[in-house]
Amino acid sequence: MRIFLRPVLALAGIAIFFIPSARLMGGQIRGEVRSVDRAGSRAVVLDEETGREVAVDLSRVATRLRGAKGVRWDDLRPGVKVLIDEGVVANRLEVRDGAPRPRGPILREFWNNFRQNLFKPLLLFFYLGFLVPILRVEFEFPYAVYQGLTIYLLLAIGWHGGEELAREVLRDPKTIGGMVGFMLTGFVVNSAIGVAAYGLLGVMTPMRRIDRATVAGYYGSDSAGTFATCVGVLGTIGMVFDAYMPVMLAVMEIPGCLVALYLVARLRSRGMDALGNMPGEPGHDAKAAPVATIAAGHGRAASPRDRAVEQELELSLEKREHPEPEEIPAPGGSTTFSGKLLHEVFLNTGLYLLFGGIAIGLISGLQGEKVTRDDDHFFVTLFQGMLCLFLLEMGMTASRKMKDLKAAGWGFIVFGLLAPNLFATFGICVAHLYSHLTHTAFAPGTYILFAVLCGAASYIAVPAVQRLAIPEASPTLPLAASLGLTFSYNVTIGIPVYIEIANLIRERFPIG
Repeated sequence: MRIFLRPVLALAGIAIFFIPSARLMGGQIRGEVRSVDRAGSRAVVLDEETGREVAVDLSRVATRLRGAKGVRWDDLRPGVKVLIDEGVVANRLEVRDGAPRPRGPILREFWNNFRQNLFKPLLLFFYLGFLVPILRVEFEFPYAVYQGLTIYLLLAIGWHGGEELAREVLRDPKTIGGMVGFMLTGFVVNSAIGVAAYGLLGVMTPMRRIDRATVAGYYGSDSAGTFATCVGVLGTIGMVFDAYMPVMLAVMEIPGCLVALYLVARLRSRGMDALGNMPGEPGHDAKAAPVATIAAGHGRAASPRDRAVEQELELSLEKREHPEPEEIPAPGGSTTFSGKLLHEVFLNTGLYLLFGGIAIGLISGLQGEKVTRDDDHFFVTLFQGMLCLFLLEMGMTASRKMKDLKAAGWGFIVFGLLAPNLFATFGICVAHLYSHLTHTAFAPGTYILFAVLCGAASYIAVPAVQRLAIPEASPTLPLAASLGLTFSYNVTIGIPVYIEIANLIRERFPIG
């Protein structure tokens, strides 16, 4: 008898332990969501009946959420009370007690959202780095480490995006058309943003037109660092996004380069001198000598401009320990739309690594999870920690770049803070309109990432193009606005603001 009693008791204990999970196969679960993972495939719900936390498979629930009336992706967040019928089968999922997030005044909503993100490790590391130049701490972030972190982040974003893209393609190949359409829309939107930035700068600042065109190119592109930070923030709050957004990052980085080249080509055709001054601007001299190139490795003392270009080389991952003479761009700006320049636009270091990571992740993901499991430990699990170190360095760089704004004027400073809000809001409206016209349901994080892609400014791709094709432009002003103002604003205040704007637009103009 004892021989049979022990197995029976063991099975009874296992059954008691797994009763909450067994209920997922039938019946109902009423309770409060405790956590949602980044991919949105699992959630932990505190069951009211048993008082125990239940792991819920949301893979099918999430699919229904895309088209469920009155239920949004971000309804599944900590604190929301839900009713789930038949668990994994998910015949019904509804939010109990009315609206999932009772909304008060928008300022209070923003403050609550901002306060929740204020002390996240990501931002704390950024603040730590930002204070280094201010407090005059004798600390220098090694360039090799920055280069390694940037390479890792670009490859990790691409890897995970390609992996998720493979899952999406395997699940429903018909979604490819919608992805391509949205990518083309993003390309057009960032092109329009670059032109709009050029016009705004003409109204708000007395800058030379060559500098306005260059800054416009920065804002018509996007920022891999801001995108990575936004991915990290969305991961901490459990807000999901569509798998193809890393591809959007690569696609939307190109328009700014093309806009800057087009605007500068027009200026050159209208009489710009070799120093970048247009007729009627102070200092215009049709006989002026071309701007000197960087002196690194050429035996003469580096000027402030040379040091600024050196910083551009570092940020764009193109600094070499032993540069060859042909790697230094020739003066005069005669390379506009040359083969070498177009190669830099479409195959610069950042884009190459990002596209390469996407391709590798996609090909590997199509072969199954067994192929990608080991690499996920490096490219996915370590992502948040690597991002913290990256933001430590970016905080130092942003703080130093703010010193370059002293000579820019208040109009330029206002532009650097106003532009991300205008362009990000425009991006959210375009994404919502696209969703309405094409009947494409976006995950809530997609709106935020698209807003960041529209509201951020480049510091990798466009500086490389500027150094090669627009040596007449100031190398300090664009990076001062891009890193000192816009990047700092986006990673601290901007992302919570965009979350609230997206929620407000989606609630006021719901899509049936």
